[in-house]
Amino acid sequence: MDVPEPGVADSLRCTRRRVLGASASIAALAAMGLGGNAHAQSKRERGGAGTLPALPEFRRLVAANRILANEGVVDAFGHISVRDPRNPKQFVLARSRSPALVELGDLMEFDAEGAPLDARGRTPYGERMIHAAVYEARPDVMSVVHHHAYAVLPFAITNTPLKPVIHTASLIGAEIPVWDSRTRFGATDMLVRTLDQGRDLAKTLGPHTCALMRGHGAVVVAGSIQAAVMTAVYMLVNANVEREALALGKPEGLSAAEIEKSAATQLSPLALDRAWEYFCQRAGVEAV
Repeated sequence: MDVPEPGVADSLRCTRRRVLGASASIAALAAMGLGGNAHAQSKRERGGAGTLPALPEFRRLVAANRILANEGVVDAFGHISVRDPRNPKQFVLARSRSPALVELGDLMEFDAEGAPLDARGRTPYGERMIHAAVYEARPDVMSVVHHHAYAVLPFAITNTPLKPVIHTASLIGAEIPVWDSRTRFGATDMLVRTLDQGRDLAKTLGPHTCALMRGHGAVVVAGSIQAAVMTAVYMLVNANVEREALALGKPEGLSAAEIEKSAATQLSPLALDRAWEYFCQRAGVEAV
């Protein structure tokens, strides 16, 4: 066994003490949330091994899920997607998970027909065909929301039309068509499980911003995640206001000109940023 010379041994002991001391300090800082190694930080920024890159659109998509859940637009069910900024023929949607729990690692890529590109054992939403069909039919759409907000549902099962009655809800548009799955597909489990069903729904949606689904829910589309979220939130708000007004009398909706002008105001960069920052703060997420 080789034994170092006395001077060398003392030097090694000092070096070892310095290394151990530095390691302890780093560990203490990490425990207090004041430090951490660069590798771990880099991994967090990437979203973890095997996940999508932390592009702003994908981080917003995570935030959008949390916001829609916090505002009561979605609960255990419902979802929001974004057209893939790297390839417009693809879209990104979370795996089958409650929106309030969605993280970056839950996001999955899908091709134009709704097939997952890298499932890695994750289960996708059964109704991803809604998103696939809408993106196929509407090149102008960058984000799609599907929800079952309870206040909206009465308008999907009665002859009373949902219409914008307040200026913040002008985003939902003057006309909101209702899709009835029975017309072409008869009795089903009410879910949009096939691309054929999704295309039929997209046909009913047409050029509009929103469509109701009889006995089911709604679809909301927009040119950005922020706009899709704001539209879905104020669709719910408008439904509540209209239902309360119906108890008092016949509510007067906004005129076509009022809808057009108000929507332009709501979709202005200043208004969108203001609303997005507000909803992010309420949901406790970063305003990306």
